[in-house]
Amino acid sequence: MNAPWKPGMGGHRDPFHAFVCDDHSFDMLRAVAAEMGWAPEKVNKGGMRNAVQSLSITASPQILFVDMSESGDPLNDINSLAEVCEPGTVVIAAGQVNDVRLYRDLVASGIQDYLLKPFGADQLRDALAQAQAVFMAPRDAAPERPHCTISVIGTRGGVGASSIATSLSWLLSEKKKRPTALLDLDVHFGTNALAMDLEPGRGLTDAIENPSRIDGLFIERAMVRASDTLAILSAEAPISQPMMSDGGAFYQLLEEFRLAFECSVIDLPRNMLIQHPHLMADVNVTLVVTELTLAGARDTIRILSWLKSNAPQTRVLVIANRVHPGAPEISRKDFEQSIERKVDVMVPFDLRIGSQAAKLGKTLAETAKGSKLGAACMEMLNQVLGAVESDDAAAPSKAAGKKGESLLGKIDFKSMMPSRRKDKATLDN
Repeated sequence: MNAPWKPGMGGHRDPFHAFVCDDHSFDMLRAVAAEMGWAPEKVNKGGMRNAVQSLSITASPQILFVDMSESGDPLNDINSLAEVCEPGTVVIAAGQVNDVRLYRDLVASGIQDYLLKPFGADQLRDALAQAQAVFMAPRDAAPERPHCTISVIGTRGGVGASSIATSLSWLLSEKKKRPTALLDLDVHFGTNALAMDLEPGRGLTDAIENPSRIDGLFIERAMVRASDTLAILSAEAPISQPMMSDGGAFYQLLEEFRLAFECSVIDLPRNMLIQHPHLMADVNVTLVVTELTLAGARDTIRILSWLKSNAPQTRVLVIANRVHPGAPEISRKDFEQSIERKVDVMVPFDLRIGSQAAKLGKTLAETAKGSKLGAACMEMLNQVLGAVESDDAAAPSKAAGKKGESLLGKIDFKSMMPSRRKDKATLDN
């Protein structure tokens, strides 16, 4: 409730709401509200239960007064209220229990003040004035940074792009303390929420079905919080239910993310890249996640070429994921020659850490602390931030061949495959 305030949200919210249990408090609050220039009709009968029900379907006000006289479990009820209140709402509670431990617990839960009933008009005025001062006071905040949007695209199914997306989001939010939104655009089979042991909710499907509902309030309520600095929007839509969209909902979501977060990470399936190319219009950094295989090399070339033509503003990083300690299907040198650029980060394959992360419901980066896999994740984070913060807006590396040249022609398949003549000669001997 008294969480960090988000600029721009206050203009869409009423300055004051109240929910009280008795007639005396009702009349006093209406009179004092009128004195302060607030609408008296925003004072409602009914205590905590009515407040939770009302605020679950309407925007919470800047200042909320709630009467807890009829509450059997004040702390649990305050937590229920917090679930429907937007960050930045200043809450004043009132009740009949004179207990300093309760007061401390309520303040720790996020309320601004607690008035013991019966209270007088002067006490009420002072509490509301202090709440107004708290709301209007400038918030301490980190230096403002331009919003950065990062997309993660897998060249093939199963290369671990979702693992990279969740790990990067966790690192941005936990290591760099940047408020981060993670958008999983695999509407039917997305695993981002699952990887963090969270229920995806209906936020993303609701956004696709009703794009007109998308605003700051929708974002606040639809996203699932993984931590104070990381929120996820994903779905597990029924596989019998096709999700029809022209992509407008996704674009609106990203616009709202820019207002509410410092970083947005998009787990972007390849088919979405093809169907909704406009999603890449404002992406700052793109991670192309691949494996060191023939198919991976082919599709890395194709995606790099697409990005060069359709998203020239984005900085591209090639991430080779799940690199086995033995000889890969294609060596790093041959892979880099085929795609005509360097592989930026090599993420090693570690079955033990992968299994542990799945069992614990944690990201690879969180589970892999102190290992080579963890070091590779930190290198990826540093390279992403370096690309975001760099003043050198270098064009993406060359990924496409000359006009009319086949992309497959760039792969020297013959040099990558064992020589049959040599194998035959060995057998003959």
